[in-house]
Amino acid sequence: MLRVTKLTDYATVVLTVLADQAGRVHSAAELAERSRVEPATVAKVLKLLAQAGLVESFRGANGGYRLARPPERIRLADIVEALEGPLGMTACSVHDGDCGIESHCGIRAGWQRINDVLLDTLQRTTLADMLAPVPATATPAPKPTRAIPAALVTPT
Repeated sequence: MLRVTKLTDYATVVLTVLADQAGRVHSAAELAERSRVEPATVAKVLKLLAQAGLVESFRGANGGYRLARPPERIRLADIVEALEGPLGMTACSVHDGDCGIESHCGIRAGWQRINDVLLDTLQRTTLADMLAPVPATATPAPKPTRAIPAALVTPT
C-alpha cells in the first residue's frame, strides 16, 4: 500500500488546526489537545514544519505557533517534502544513479510519469482544500447480484 508516514499525516492534522484560525498563535499544548495528537509528536512535527518555513514560532509567555502563510498558499507537496524529503515513487524518480539496474531498466519512464501525476496533485492541493467539507455524494447504486442456477435434488 502506498501511503504517507504517520508523522506526515499528523503534521497535516496539526496544520489544519492552525489553519482553522490562521492568524492566531497557538501553544503546542493547545495544538496537541485540539488535534488529539500526542504532545511529543506535536512538538516534533512543529519543529520540522518550522524548519521548512511552514509555521512560525514565537517564544515567551504568549508564545506558540501560527502558519507562516495563508492556508491557500501551503501546498500538500510542501508538507510531504518537509516531513519526508523529495517525493519519489522509486529511487530513480528523484535522483539519477540511485539504482543498480537503472541503465537497463524498461520501466523507469513509467514510474516517472506516475511520480509526476502524484506530485502535480500534491502541488495543486492546498491546506485550505483539506479543510473543505467532503462533498455529498449520491447513494451508491447497489452492487449487481449474480444469480447462480441451482436445484435441490432429493434422493428418491
